[in-house]
Amino acid sequence: MDVATFEAFRTYIYQVSGITLGESKESLVSARIGKRMRALGIADPLSYLKHVQKEGEKGEELVHMLDAISTNVTAFFREPQHFIFLDKVVREWMQRGQRRFRFWCAAASSGEEPYTISMTLAECGALKLDTKILATDISTTVLRQCQRAVYPQQRLKGISPERQKKWFSPDGDDFQVVEALRAPLTFKRLNLSTPPFPMHGPLDIIFCRNVMIYFDNRVRQGLLDECNRLLKPGGYLIVGHAESLTGLLSGFKSVQPAVYQKR
Repeated sequence: MDVATFEAFRTYIYQVSGITLGESKESLVSARIGKRMRALGIADPLSYLKHVQKEGEKGEELVHMLDAISTNVTAFFREPQHFIFLDKVVREWMQRGQRRFRFWCAAASSGEEPYTISMTLAECGALKLDTKILATDISTTVLRQCQRAVYPQQRLKGISPERQKKWFSPDGDDFQVVEALRAPLTFKRLNLSTPPFPMHGPLDIIFCRNVMIYFDNRVRQGLLDECNRLLKPGGYLIVGHAESLTGLLSGFKSVQPAVYQKR
């Protein structure tokens, strides 16, 4: 891939997704889109880019390209202290009489995070109330995985045997999340780089973890401002531990590592 072609990829990917690719990512992009080119029988990278552009922003190949260049690393109970915090805060709100809860998982990936949220809420009793969880992602491919809610045994390694028995049912050689955890969830495609979003709020807690590492500060600020708009006063934003948001969180105060409360 020559420099001009790589720059064309960088520009287009930023325009449609907000993902920023550094100059050092040329070999990574070339290798990863090579798999898609072979799948489609396209030999030239620029021809592949034109194919993606012709399909447009709602085209299936754009989803495949973004899936290829981004790393969907996720797991059940990843960064577990966030779910301990979720359990604690929701129990406190319930003790104060709150009976309606709204949560947003902004980067659902293949579903482990939103189902961990649902599992945590079930275990603290919130799913017996008026509780809904919105889970979004730019990738329709991973959203289909979310909706199937079927995972191989090795993907359940972060879950205790007791939880596995309670919250999963056998599906051939795999395991499906039980209906009680699936019921509060709604899955939607959403591009986090293009606010304002169609939701109205107010939301109690937003999980926006390990996605802003792909964005520059302009896109991050727009996303954070939108999270601030959607959260109720005193609501919480939870981000990934690896994400540096220095100078961008004027509407929030830190309450513990990677957890911020709307002022």
